[in-house]
This record gives sequence, structure tokens and C-alpha cells, in this order.
Amino acid sequence: MAMSIDEGQAAQRWGIQAAYDDALGERKESPAGSVERIVASLDRGEGREAPDADAGPVFVPVGTTGLPERVSGQTLVLEDGTDLGPVHELPSDLPAGLHALHDEDGPTLLAIHPPTCWRPDGLRAWGWALQLHSDRSEASWGHGDLADAATIGAWSSRQGGHPLLLLSPLHAPNLANSISASPYFASSRCFWNPLYLRIADVPGASTTDLADLDEAGRARNDERVIDRDAVWALKREALERIWSTGDDASRTAAADPVLDAFAAFTTALELHGERWSEWPADLRHPDGAGWSAFVAGNADRIAFHRWVQRLVGDQLAAAQSVVPLVHDLAIGTDPSGFDAWYWQDLFVLDGTRIGAPPDQFNTIGQDWALPPIDPWRLRAAGYEPFIRMLRAALSHGSGLRVDHVMGLFRLFWIPPDESPAEGVYVRQPAQELLALLALESQRAQAFVVGEDLGTVEPGVRETLGEHHVLSYRVMALDDTPAEQYPVEALASFTTHDLPTCAGFWTGSDLADQDRLGMEPNVADTEQARQRLASQIGVDESAPVPEVARRAYAALSRAPSRIVVAQLEDAAGVAERPNMPGTTDEWPNWSLALPEPIEAVLARPETGEISHLLAQPDDRLVR
Repeated sequence: MAMSIDEGQAAQRWGIQAAYDDALGERKESPAGSVERIVASLDRGEGREAPDADAGPVFVPVGTTGLPERVSGQTLVLEDGTDLGPVHELPSDLPAGLHALHDEDGPTLLAIHPPTCWRPDGLRAWGWALQLHSDRSEASWGHGDLADAATIGAWSSRQGGHPLLLLSPLHAPNLANSISASPYFASSRCFWNPLYLRIADVPGASTTDLADLDEAGRARNDERVIDRDAVWALKREALERIWSTGDDASRTAAADPVLDAFAAFTTALELHGERWSEWPADLRHPDGAGWSAFVAGNADRIAFHRWVQRLVGDQLAAAQSVVPLVHDLAIGTDPSGFDAWYWQDLFVLDGTRIGAPPDQFNTIGQDWALPPIDPWRLRAAGYEPFIRMLRAALSHGSGLRVDHVMGLFRLFWIPPDESPAEGVYVRQPAQELLALLALESQRAQAFVVGEDLGTVEPGVRETLGEHHVLSYRVMALDDTPAEQYPVEALASFTTHDLPTCAGFWTGSDLADQDRLGMEPNVADTEQARQRLASQIGVDESAPVPEVARRAYAALSRAPSRIVVAQLEDAAGVAERPNMPGTTDEWPNWSLALPEPIEAVLARPETGEISHLLAQPDDRLVR
């Protein structure tokens, strides 16, 4: 059923698109019933009018002196606390930052932002795109860790050029009874995953008896499928033993109320279970009446979890001192996680999820089971969670990959109990989000890559380019020869959501999809395979190592600022790290490399790929 004119206008005021062009360029009308349900999700039964886009935060480019009339005359307080008193225009030398305008109703965010993200003119790098959990060394405890990243980085630095490591998200999971395997299903994008800790590098580990745990942890490497719950049980016990030694010198931390809340939330997970919606009623909201008694009664355990976060930060800093790290910012968070609990008034938690519409490679669409944030409530909150997660993701790194960067412009919302085919697009405050991204990127001196694959509306890539956000090019998907890729891009052969070189070339990935009932697009995949064969000059009988070598030789000719390889391709792995559209049918995010990284780095194929991609010039990433 089509929407009436009045219904369409009301939906548009909420930012809901009446129609969109899919990945094949076909026009798709938004289902009227879905639009109605999404309006209800945004309204929350309050019967309110769509919010006023002209109210809320004020965004001003650096060097601009004018102010909107609605805030003229308000008191300006800079983020360092300097009070400039009432202002009718801004000083021309006002520094970039997140300042505040105050009146009798309270503060309004004043964001003074640079025009673009940070990007060094000489940026030219090569590197490895790592599923770090899979990249285990002989010293790992069944799960790749930050010391393993440093090992790969140090080896890569000896190969020439200016290497980097592109890491899958290291966001904190819910450390409850069953830890999510997906790094894109985080409890919080503001904190880190302690599974990546190398226990031997924790202060106090050398003077604590951990021999039994070390033996048990290394034994976990014998199993190719990673058991995160078992790994965390071992690492948690090791950390608890070290904590019990009372070495207070390594445990001081600056005051941070959000970190305090995260540590308390993690403690509550241990005591009350993984779903905060089922906790005692007085703990279900961060302002709940039960928290003061809970914090007082669990002070030591809360301090322990604060300390664990500091440990991960310290080990990240150590790895970053060896090789530039590029972190990955996931598109959303677990509805049972910390972010959704702490900012629950901003999230839509009625069963609405975000995902992607059907396209040529995911014919049934994608449901990511992640709740959206209400963009209007996010604006009214001064973008606090967005700013926090940017600062976390940009810390201890030289760059940031923004997953599904199109989500800064619009997100595909799927109504409760519906399939992706019934989803609709909801507009986001793109210019303000990009301004905050530029500001935090410049502060961190870290470049930004936007993962712009899938359904991308016209103008998005151009706008991202104007903000110095690098695009993404994937050889396995692209009709264009690598030599013609844009300069302002990161180029790779494949991604974690696509077949590995071996799986793609041999057809084993198609067979896996067919076995799982995934309705694979056989025709497009075979066409892509033939295109690759033509581009790299092989016939269908070529062995996988030869195909991988020639593919990366072609990729090395791309003029793009960054080129990356998957370590799975160097190791000849046929299974892809993640199979979108599956849950338990495939070991998503849980397949370790079939041999330790010491052996993978010693393989001739690994050396060949690194030598092909390394660029012997003097331009640095740092």
C-alpha cells in the first residue's frame, strides 16, 4: 500500500525516505506499513511533532564569526573552562573544539570544526588487514593478542616501505556467560576487549604463579575454532591472581564517570546475567536507585575492571609504538551491552534493527541485530556517545576505518519481527557527524577510511572525499583494473565479509554458501572469477598460490594511498572469516589461522605478498 501525501510528508520530517535506489539502480518504494512502524518507534508513543532541525547544537567552521540568531547573546564557555561571557559574534581565532553556549535553559553544544579530516600529504602505506583474534602465536592463549600484532608489525617493518596493521574492531564485548564472537556486535564502542591482552606483559605477571594457566592457555591453540568463553576464563583468573598481589602502582586511573559506569556494568553482568533488561529493577537504568549500594558493595571488583581497561590501553600503546595501527569503528552495538544501557534513552530498543537491503552479493539483505540510535535524540544529547566512541577508536592509532560509512548519511532500519526486505532508510545528521569526525581526526592526527561498499546513494562518495575520507576499493568486486583505482582510497583484494582468494578461486566458498542455503549469486561470482583471471593473466587451472601472487602483484600497481592484504590469503585459507546472513551455521569470527603466525610469516607466499605491496619511498603514515 502506498503512503498518502500527508503520511509521506510526516515521514520525511522524521528523516524517513519514501523510496531509494538499490545496489542495482532499481527504484524501491519504502513499504507504507514499515514507514508507519518506524515513525512510531521514533515517536515512542509520545505524540510529539517531528523535532526541529534548526534547534539543538550549533556547528561553525573554524574562522567563522557569525552565530545563529537563536543563540546570539548567550554566554560562551570554551572546553578548557575559559568563560568569554555573552557573545553576539565569535572571535575569529576561536580554537577548534567542543565549546558550550549557556542560557537559562542550560548549555548548547558549540562545535568549532575544521573543514576536513586529517590526512598527511605524503600518506602512502601497505599493510595487513588482520582478524587479530585469528592470528595466534605459539605464546597465545587460544586467541590472538596485542603482542601478536606487534610481532606481525615488527616483521612487516623489516620488509620495507611503511607498513601498517588494519585491525578488526577491538571493542569491548559483554563479558558474561557467552561472549559474542563478532567484533561488530560490541557491548561498547567506547572501551576495549581484554581478550586481546597478553597476560605475560601485564605488570606483576612475572612475579605471580601463572604456570598452570599458561600451559592451559597455550593448549587452547590446538583447537582451530576459538572458544572465547574458555579463553576469557583463563585470562580472567590470571588477571585476578595478579590483582590480588596488591601492586597498586599500576592501578591508578584518572577520574572518568563513564569508565566507572562501564566497570560497574561489567561487574553487574557477572552477578546478574547478560541481559540488563532482566536485572533488578533498580539497576536497569544508570540512574537507578540501587547503584550507590551496588558500587559500595562491589568496590574492589569495579576497580578490577577499571584496571583491566587500563591494561588494554597500555598494550595498545605498546603495539602502536612498533607499527601504525588502523582501528575499525563498528556500525552499532549489542542491545544488551553497555552503550545501549548507559544511553538507553537515545537508543531505539523496541526490536527495531539496522542492516542493509538486498544486493547482488547478499540477495536476502542483511539484518545486523543492532538497535539504531534515534538521530534526533542524539543531537539533543550533544552527540555525547558519538564523540566518546570516536575518541576511543582514534586513540592508540594512526588511522580509523569507519565500517559502513554510509551510515553517517542514512541507516537502513528494519521494523520489529520483519525481514530486511521490509526495511526503510532513515536520514542521519550527516554534516554534523562529519564535522565531529573531522574534529576528532585532526585532534588525534589520524587519517580516516570509509568502508563505502554496498548500496551507496549518489553524492555520498563525493562528500566523503571533500572531507578527506579515503574510499574503499575491493579487487574481487571491482570491474575497474587496479591501475585505475582512485588515489584517495584504501585498496584490498577482499574483505572479511567476502571469500578469501582460495575460496573465491576454487569455488569452495560458493559450495559453502550453497550448503548453508545462502542462495549465492553464482552468475556474478563466476563472472568476477573470469574477470580476475583475465586481469592477472591465468587460466582456470592455475594453483591458488600463483593466483594470490598475481592478484597482489596487480593490486600493488594501484595508485591508492593504502593497499592491504589479508593474512588468510598468505596462509592459503579457503574459509572466509565471516559469512553474512548466518549465525551458528558458520564459525563466524572464530576460525584461527591453521598454523601459528611464526609459521605464516615464514611462508614464501607471505614474503612475496609483502614485497609486492611494500612501497620503498620516504612518505610516512605516523
